[in-house]
Amino acid sequence: MAHDLANLLGDVGPLVFYLAVWGLVFAGTALFVGVFIPFITGDSLLFGAGLLTGTNPKLSIWVLAIGVGIAAVLGDQVGFWLGRRLGRPYLTRRGGRWVQAGVRRAERFYELFGWWSVVISRYIPWGRVFIPPIAGISAMKYWRFFTANVVGALSWGVLITVIGYFAAVDPSVRPVAYIVAGVVILASIVAGVRAWVLDRRSRRTAGEEAGRPR
Repeated sequence: MAHDLANLLGDVGPLVFYLAVWGLVFAGTALFVGVFIPFITGDSLLFGAGLLTGTNPKLSIWVLAIGVGIAAVLGDQVGFWLGRRLGRPYLTRRGGRWVQAGVRRAERFYELFGWWSVVISRYIPWGRVFIPPIAGISAMKYWRFFTANVVGALSWGVLITVIGYFAAVDPSVRPVAYIVAGVVILASIVAGVRAWVLDRRSRRTAGEEAGRPR
């Protein structure tokens, strides 16, 4: 990812580089691109962009990181309003069986964690795509969604990008930067697995209750 970004920067210059990174972050949730290619719209994109910024004096980490945060917020806003305006059929039309399984996991995740699901979902590849429209479909109050959206998107966007930057620019903090990045990625995996386990447990309980004689 970092090599591809370096080639992009060499071909187009800093401004178009910023716009490309921001556009991919926005499209990852607003246009559902993250469902099919999460590795170029999520954590690896941000970390790679941060690494490249740390090695190129033409780039500003703060311009990049703040722009990433704003793009993430705007992408989630589009997802939320599409869910609110178009309803559940909007997600039903989104693709095959594995996409619909992701939708069901996200619905359960939202039921379990509410406001926090919007924050945490930014760190989960399938969550950041599906949770915003589900929040809209579920009629979550806009200002509740907005505050959670800002906290999650800004912390995710700025944190991972800045970690990548320091991993490149300061050898003394490089090991710490890689450890923090690993913890963030591990936490996202744990949150996803926990949601899956809770969903399976809920389904099993519902099946047992349905099978009991009345």
